[in-house]
Amino acid sequence: MAGSGSNKRSADVSVIGEDSDLLSIKPLGAGQEVGRSCHIIQYKNKTIMLDCGIHPGRHGVEALPYTDIIAEDQIDLLLISHFHLDHCGALPWFLERTSFKGRVFMTHATKAIYRWLLADYVKVSNISTDQMLYTEKDLEKSMTKIETIHFHQEKEVNGIKFWCYNAGHVLGAAMFMIEIAGVKILYTGDFSRQEDRHLMAAEIPSVKPDVLIIESTYGVHIHEKREIREKRFTSTVHDIVNRGGRCLIPVFALGRAQELLLILDEYWSNHTELHDIPIYYASSLAKKCMAVYQTYVSAMNDKIRNQIAISNPFIFKHISNLKGIDHFDDIGPCVVMASPGMMQSGLSRELFEKWCTDSKNGVVIAGYCVEGTLAKEVMSEPEEVLSMSGQKLARKLSVDYISFSAHTDYEQTSEFIRMLMPPHIILVHGEQNEMMRLKTALVREYQENPEISITVHTPRNCEEVQLYFRGEKMAKVMGSLAVEKFQDEQQLSGVLIKRGFSYHIVDPSDLSAYTNLKTSTVMQRQILPFSLPFNVLHTALTQLTPNVKQFAIQNKSALKVFDSVVIAEEDNAVVVEWTASNGDDMYADAVVTVILQIDSSSAALETVKSLADSGNKFEQEDSLIKFLHDMYGEDHVVRSTSGNLVTVKIDGKIASIDIKGQKINCDNESLKNQLTSILKRHSMCSI
Repeated sequence: MAGSGSNKRSADVSVIGEDSDLLSIKPLGAGQEVGRSCHIIQYKNKTIMLDCGIHPGRHGVEALPYTDIIAEDQIDLLLISHFHLDHCGALPWFLERTSFKGRVFMTHATKAIYRWLLADYVKVSNISTDQMLYTEKDLEKSMTKIETIHFHQEKEVNGIKFWCYNAGHVLGAAMFMIEIAGVKILYTGDFSRQEDRHLMAAEIPSVKPDVLIIESTYGVHIHEKREIREKRFTSTVHDIVNRGGRCLIPVFALGRAQELLLILDEYWSNHTELHDIPIYYASSLAKKCMAVYQTYVSAMNDKIRNQIAISNPFIFKHISNLKGIDHFDDIGPCVVMASPGMMQSGLSRELFEKWCTDSKNGVVIAGYCVEGTLAKEVMSEPEEVLSMSGQKLARKLSVDYISFSAHTDYEQTSEFIRMLMPPHIILVHGEQNEMMRLKTALVREYQENPEISITVHTPRNCEEVQLYFRGEKMAKVMGSLAVEKFQDEQQLSGVLIKRGFSYHIVDPSDLSAYTNLKTSTVMQRQILPFSLPFNVLHTALTQLTPNVKQFAIQNKSALKVFDSVVIAEEDNAVVVEWTASNGDDMYADAVVTVILQIDSSSAALETVKSLADSGNKFEQEDSLIKFLHDMYGEDHVVRSTSGNLVTVKIDGKIASIDIKGQKINCDNESLKNQLTSILKRHSMCSI
């Protein structure tokens, strides 16, 4: 299993559900250490992995992050910040040797360099075949699974939104902003806020994150100014070659190497006395790497972009490529820039072992060094070093440490935090002591300000940071519904669509425009026996609702009730039609009930017959009273002693009917309309 070394920490595989407000962040590497950067974010049943690197000071599975404590097949998304091995070196293994099924993204420049850098790593790794994590074939297969993203381009995977900013650290390096259910997390990866000769400074995101996962490599250290650092570097190199020595500058094939090449090429151009002393860029990747740099000048700073229109700054006048030690004619003073940067193996290690016993020679360590590497050991200037073959070698060459590492120092880090003011800060990618010093300094900076609440976390590998974010669910009205103007507290009816963690309300007719769903309509149709005159049904339905409209269908009478249920007259029957829905089904049930009750009611039949057969005025009046009794009940209909006036009382509403004058006096419009309809039908029946 990955990361199964003696320092492995046990941890349970946890799954955080969609309804949980718990956000979990767990380093699987680079937790209180530098190397094998890998972090897991879990929120709302989504899982994201940030970087998948190896530890430069370890070999085989010992170099891997602790991925065995997670369910690889549950990871939705993997984001790679840049091409350095401690951030992407385990990616081919993870993509080809585990159950990971998610999607992986990096910038275009990172993908271009990733292939060559890892191919070189496979070739120069000084370990046995059975310890190799992956092969060149695995690397090639991984390339087909990697997708690319432009800076500031927003993408969405399974409800996870993300986009990236320029990190400044190396060509193509990105800071990723991730948004899940409204919670924003910024992962800086390695970044630098100082512009150098070819790279721009890291951008300040335009949105404020809720959580900032930030490197702590240099803790509270403050870098010396660029001009001073460059002068010290060129002077040191000049001194070494001036005394007849060989100057070794161990660097990674890409990254700081290009910055140092620009500095040395300019310095050599300005010092004619050095023109006979060669500078070698010793890497099997040299030619390929420089081609990539010449391709992606658009991702560099304004100085390089302006210069490229005149001449390519990466076509050097005083620097030659050196493929390997077999092609090297070691006959006098020279400068060799060789990879890897921490001298674990490869050409830089071979040259160091060859030159370390001569005091005229010198090594310039120009970048950050991880514990457990030869570069870190040499910085303490030991009297002896152990060669790869196990032989003890006297260390007599000079050792100088001039940091060109493009990581933020304390001033840059604290300024970056001040501009974003995130409520939670997770420190990663830093040795324990440096990380704790940075935490102390940040806490001290904000503890005196009661208006600022910032919590700083420093998790170890496999230690989980749990944060709670309780957000409101907001739904956006879309489509034809959005055209209407709504008042406060007004009820809105529509279909709620959930896409990821976004909610929209649309009219059912707009479903096909906002989803992949297809809509269909079900028409309901019932034929019911009905032997009474159709106008009786109209009168009865007006007692159910005043929303009854008359019209004709093919010269036959028809009614529309509740604006949805249509009743058409047929021979000894009626046809009831409506569109199936919860509401219209309920209306149709009520209409059908009224029809069945009327058709089976003997009282209604007798009333209709008396209305149709009465031949004199008194019979007509009596039949009207019977009709009203049938509709409202005898207790609610009272005839005056004179017989000319009828009073109807329903639910506190009172109406007076002048039978002779066929006039109705009523303050309630609904009841008045019902009685008017009854009188009208009564008149029609009596003709």
